[in-house]
Amino acid sequence: MTSNPNWGDRTTGSEVAQAYGDQIRGKTVLVTGVGPNGIGSATATAFASQRPKLLILASRTRSKLEAVAKEINASFPDVPVEIVTLDLASQQSIRDAASEVAKLTSTLDILVNNAGTVVYTRQKTAGGIELQFGANHIGPFLFTNLLLPLMLKAAENAPPGTTRIVNLSSAGHRLSPVRFSDYNLQGKPIPEEEDHHKPLLPAFARTDDTGYNGIVAYAQSKTANVLFTKYLQEHLKDRGIAAYAVHPGSVKTELGRHQDDELNEAFKQVASYWGTPEEGSSTSLVAATDPALNETKGLYLKACQIEEPAPFAQDSSKAEKLWHLSEELVGETFKL
Repeated sequence: MTSNPNWGDRTTGSEVAQAYGDQIRGKTVLVTGVGPNGIGSATATAFASQRPKLLILASRTRSKLEAVAKEINASFPDVPVEIVTLDLASQQSIRDAASEVAKLTSTLDILVNNAGTVVYTRQKTAGGIELQFGANHIGPFLFTNLLLPLMLKAAENAPPGTTRIVNLSSAGHRLSPVRFSDYNLQGKPIPEEEDHHKPLLPAFARTDDTGYNGIVAYAQSKTANVLFTKYLQEHLKDRGIAAYAVHPGSVKTELGRHQDDELNEAFKQVASYWGTPEEGSSTSLVAATDPALNETKGLYLKACQIEEPAPFAQDSSKAEKLWHLSEELVGETFKL
């Protein structure tokens, strides 16, 4: 159980940050996917309100990073803010960004992998991986592993579990397991246990002219976020680092810019409440700062509370299988 069972989808990130300010003050925090009017900027602003030692904002577009940094500096002029350009669809960009972070700080206390993308036509990363699997999972996998030395160093001098990794997933993960047999969604045969939930709403079942289903691709990438978190939990707990996956809730942001009217109506059918970015940031703040979560409890949070993810998203053997596939796709082995 979290510390505050009364919090829910209408709680704001600032409320959480104020309640757990002692878990933020003096810490170094990094948030990815930061742009104006988004969950990332709301998350970063909530952290800034409690005077971290250093706040690092990372995202693909420098002008958007600068705009958010300017707003934070205006509201909290005493908080040091640094920006790092990060394109999660480019492994070279990820490596460059991690190197830049290491020049800014020798330790990292809290990492919030907030960035994500949604597309409905087939696209690929710079390395040829299906874009959503590549940018939503492989990118954060590589970035997190490259930053782990900084986090392990932070954990050496911190109470166990206060050094945190937060991975943004989605309730949409429930629509599909990871398709290990066809993670690029090329139409290869897959076993029944890797197939997506059926039937889908008509708008969610649509494919482009290559047979690509963007909803299924997104869902498997969000399942990957939870399985990645599962592996981190099992291998980092004894080293003082906690990890949690979160569903931020349904929030209207730029993530939905590619949706047409039919998709918008379909999402309205499955979402009971559409929140603000500030409300969307609250569950990430709980996962990052709630003292009750210093000792690992649960794996996945929604509306500021622990919730069971889909069974296929919490399977340890699948988490290990995904880890090894991810290592293969980034061309590097990581021993935790």
